[in-house]
Amino acid sequence: MSKITVAAKIVAKKNSIEAVKSELLRLIPPTRQENGCIEYNLHQDNSDPAVFLFYETWESAAAIEKHINTDHYKAYVKALDGMLEEKVVYKMTRIA
Repeated sequence: MSKITVAAKIVAKKNSIEAVKSELLRLIPPTRQENGCIEYNLHQDNSDPAVFLFYETWESAAAIEKHINTDHYKAYVKALDGMLEEKVVYKMTRIA
């Protein structure tokens, strides 16, 4: 089975940028310890600090499914309730 790349764009409301950033950073250590997580990196846009991008590589779709059912992922979703303008997640397979 092919590895899965995830690009997740998260846009914070202007008055919640630092709180969102803090929650996103909190998600990283336990996620990197998960079985099936190969790469899990967070980026912040240089011109718009409200825009964050996770770039992730997972061993399989099953590993991603396990990730979104972990306690730390569920806590992140709950913590960001009402603080986001947008969230878009792309699950992709490398073709070249």
